[in-house]
Amino acid sequence: MTKKVSLAVLVLFVAGVIYAALYVRNHGFSARAEPAWYEKWLAGHARRIATPAGAKELKNPNAITDAGMSEAREHFVEHCSTCHGIDGRGKTVFGRNMYPKVPDMTDSQTQELTDGELFYIINNGVRFTGMPAFGSEDSPESIWDLVAFIRRLPQLSPEELKQLQTLAGEEMGQEAEEADGQKGEAKAHEEKAKPAPSKPKKTKPHTHEHGDHAHSD
Repeated sequence: MTKKVSLAVLVLFVAGVIYAALYVRNHGFSARAEPAWYEKWLAGHARRIATPAGAKELKNPNAITDAGMSEAREHFVEHCSTCHGIDGRGKTVFGRNMYPKVPDMTDSQTQELTDGELFYIINNGVRFTGMPAFGSEDSPESIWDLVAFIRRLPQLSPEELKQLQTLAGEEMGQEAEEADGQKGEAKAHEEKAKPAPSKPKKTKPHTHEHGDHAHSD
């Protein structure tokens, strides 16, 4: 019986590989395509098995405070909203056009993840997706505050959403100022690097001699 099950699994696997190869050959492998059901399942499965069992059992050690939530909102807008949107639903230019698509963080598939799983994903990222690892950039305390904020996303109040929109506007303004400053520095560097204009050399008049007579050009 075991041999029959193993053979059936092997046949299904080979059939899946052949189907995938034919599909890619006929349709290409564009990030604009909507992932098939089995790709969505595999992506979700990969995210689950990528988290160690011990990490899944972790509980958020941080108490929820106004200061922690305020910092988490700024963190989310600065690091996460480009792909996930300020409301976590992924309706952004990057979120819509990634492959696999950016998950809706208000959806049950994300909210049913444990605190430890969310922490591990943010801290270590997810390979073969657009999710980077922030563990080398942010402290564990700030990531745990972000986990608590993610739990708030499905129930954001109008006031909280307005705060996020204000933060996003401030962030864009700061980025524009930094970009203008970098352009100004680059222009000043280019001007400094330009060689000084060379002065034209004075030339002596050229003299032609013909016998006893001479004249200059």
